[in-house]
Amino acid sequence: MIPQFFQCRIATMLASPLSPSSAELVLGILNQVLMEGSPLDRAYSRHFSGLKLESEEQARIATVTGELIRRLNLFCFLADTTPERIEREGSRVLNAWHRFHGLPIPRLRYTLDIEEAVFAERLERAKAEPLLWDGCPDWLDKLGQAELGDTWAAERAALSLAPKRYLRTNGLKCTRDELATRLAAEGVQTVPVDGVESALEVTSNAALFRTKAFADGWFEQQDAGSQLVAAALDVKPGMRVIDACAGAGGKTLHLAAAMTGKGRLLAMDVEQWKLDNLKERARRAGAHNVETRLIAGSKTIKRLKLSADRLLLDVPCSGLGVLKRNPDAKWRDTEERLPVLMELQAHILGSYSRMVKVGGILVYATCSIMPCENRGQVDAFLAANPNFRLLEDENITPATSGFDGFYLAKLERIAE
Repeated sequence: MIPQFFQCRIATMLASPLSPSSAELVLGILNQVLMEGSPLDRAYSRHFSGLKLESEEQARIATVTGELIRRLNLFCFLADTTPERIEREGSRVLNAWHRFHGLPIPRLRYTLDIEEAVFAERLERAKAEPLLWDGCPDWLDKLGQAELGDTWAAERAALSLAPKRYLRTNGLKCTRDELATRLAAEGVQTVPVDGVESALEVTSNAALFRTKAFADGWFEQQDAGSQLVAAALDVKPGMRVIDACAGAGGKTLHLAAAMTGKGRLLAMDVEQWKLDNLKERARRAGAHNVETRLIAGSKTIKRLKLSADRLLLDVPCSGLGVLKRNPDAKWRDTEERLPVLMELQAHILGSYSRMVKVGGILVYATCSIMPCENRGQVDAFLAANPNFRLLEDENITPATSGFDGFYLAKLERIAE
């Protein structure tokens, strides 16, 4: 049975087959991701750049491409091919997707199809194979079962669904209600998200980044679960706050809004280009108290010892909580990468925690749902660092929340 979410999505997004030009774009994106190893977001950027696509058509292309990659092994099985043959037989996979949803086959100049009877037989076989149906590679299923046990099946199924679109209201410029009203005037329909004060869910297929509200810095696109991470830090105006793994700065800007622009907010990262992007986003958001600093070595951290009222460590991780949004990762990554990431996480938590002053709060966070990266790391840190105590932690999982998957642990320094 096709999940109700997909039925609704397809009914509204794709009541007819892709046009030949849109189908070719889908095939080009698939090839760049699967054959060239490009991240999905960069492939979208490359193929959409310079094209004057209507927002509805761009959304249709992203919908098809996203589902094909999220459930790649399923659609390759239905097409009687393999991911390694996408470059030559991508049209067969795309045609299988159309058959799966009861849509006519796109009219391409060169196309490969699969016989209807063969497709029907393979579809029945796929329904009896949970890993195929949920688009899960063997290595990930093995890891999920070992880490999550009986709860893994529900998470695996949730990760096969398309992500919803969420916005974070920039409290420096507007309220959530004001943002919703302004977006409605620009043709963007939204609803508030229960339990996440800053979040709106986008319910229409609008081109968000073409809106005047975005240009004016009224919002950022950010998953609702992700918004809970910065909120847990409980920052106040006038504090000294450090976001030590800032990246492009989505959570940094959330912290700036909570501080109402007052106090010192230091955004740090090991890559300068990410901090440069953050500066541009901060200007648009009106976050004038954000200072960026490159982590050039251990001395950068030592100079900030016992200086922070609040410290956010959104550490590098497997990203296994955000596979709905970044589905290409599960076909590119393997279990061999996880131990390397875990070693880095432990190093960051042990080293960077020195920046928190006594009485200060540290939030350790990942976008993973695997306990080995989450509570396991926190327990090991606390065992080696009795000068900290755990206040609370939270698992935000796709199956239970509908959001992307995140983990956060709130720690207090109780002694030097």
